Amino acid sequence: MQTANSKNTLSEITKPLIEQIPFTARGDELFFKIAEILENQDDKLRLKLKNILDSFLLRMLKNQASDIDLGGMGCDGKIWYRIFGDKKPSSKKENYSVLETDFLLLNILVENQRNILLKERNLDFSYSVELEGTAQQRFRADMYMDMEHLALNMRKIDNTIRPFKSLGVHPEVAKALSLKYYKYGLALITGITGSGKSTTLDTIIDANNRTVDSHIVVISSPVELIHKPVRSVVRHREVGRDVKSFKEGAIQALRQDPDIIVIGELRDPETIMTALEITDSGHKTFSTLHTSSAMDSIDRILGEVPTAEQNRVRSRLADVLTCVISQKLVPSLDGKRVLAKEVLIANSSVKAAIRNNNIGEIYQMLMEGGERGMTTMEQDLKRLFSSGKISKENAVNYANNKTKMVQLLSEVNY
Repeated sequence: MQTANSKNTLSEITKPLIEQIPFTARGDELFFKIAEILENQDDKLRLKLKNILDSFLLRMLKNQASDIDLGGMGCDGKIWYRIFGDKKPSSKKENYSVLETDFLLLNILVENQRNILLKERNLDFSYSVELEGTAQQRFRADMYMDMEHLALNMRKIDNTIRPFKSLGVHPEVAKALSLKYYKYGLALITGITGSGKSTTLDTIIDANNRTVDSHIVVISSPVELIHKPVRSVVRHREVGRDVKSFKEGAIQALRQDPDIIVIGELRDPETIMTALEITDSGHKTFSTLHTSSAMDSIDRILGEVPTAEQNRVRSRLADVLTCVISQKLVPSLDGKRVLAKEVLIANSSVKAAIRNNNIGEIYQMLMEGGERGMTTMEQDLKRLFSSGKISKENAVNYANNKTKMVQLLSEVNY
């Protein structure tokens, strides 16, 4: 594979292409012109552009980075990497113009993807790079606009599925996540961006795939890790490529004889309502939410629906919810990151609290539910600090309830 060792490599390729752009071209006109110019090039030149981008991604793997950012005004001509939580520009002396990166990025899209990008001003898609032999490394990509130029973030998809034991959950929680013990119900994996939700979800999917004879339908935007069938049929449907939306994918799945339906993310009221309905129809459903605690997750679901619908949704959520795992990746003392999690099991008391709109009572239930595997984020951070994995400062910084965290830390014997 060709690599890009300096700016000249990309500059030499794109200079004659950039010269073909009318000086007055702006906005969509600019991108339509870039696309037209690219389509008129031979495959050899376009492959050279792809190889340059791939070389940045191979460098990312070498540096053990989780993310790469390039293009647009915000990157200031540099290639940025996130390594163990910190985002910094590459140490190599590179400086790319926005038009150079516009050609570099638009080159990897097909016509349908370009159309979606220009219409929505954002595009989620998957991308892969060939490694030695037949191996591939997949990435989750998001391309978007930054001051009328293209910007890109790619996140490395972990090809290795972590064993279920690595989640460190209580046996009661493991049962709630298994089709073998709970044939239906909604389980949520929540956390902020970059908290490892997808990795945890893949671990749960893999555990079911290896232990139960079933049909699993995964609806994602984009599809990240691909699960090979073991004991289950596993379908992967990418939003925008295989199905129009999460909602349509979930509804269509009901006609495909599924046992487990995985909705990549509950992004909007329609998808939330659809998830509740398909679970209520007797299916086991997994999904993710961008929330930092179990109580925030419940509030978020209720807050997304109209006031007139909330009582009905509250009752349905109480009926179908089985488990919420809210997680964070906390900097560890060895310079890496460690998983901290809050775990809620929807027992009869939790269900009653949801149904009666007493969400505030759930935190105490989490505090006292250790025998069934429940824990608050603060209790788990205390565990990590007590075991010498994280600092006291980070235990407080990553807590949802900092007052409670300080109180718990005062109980630790040094």
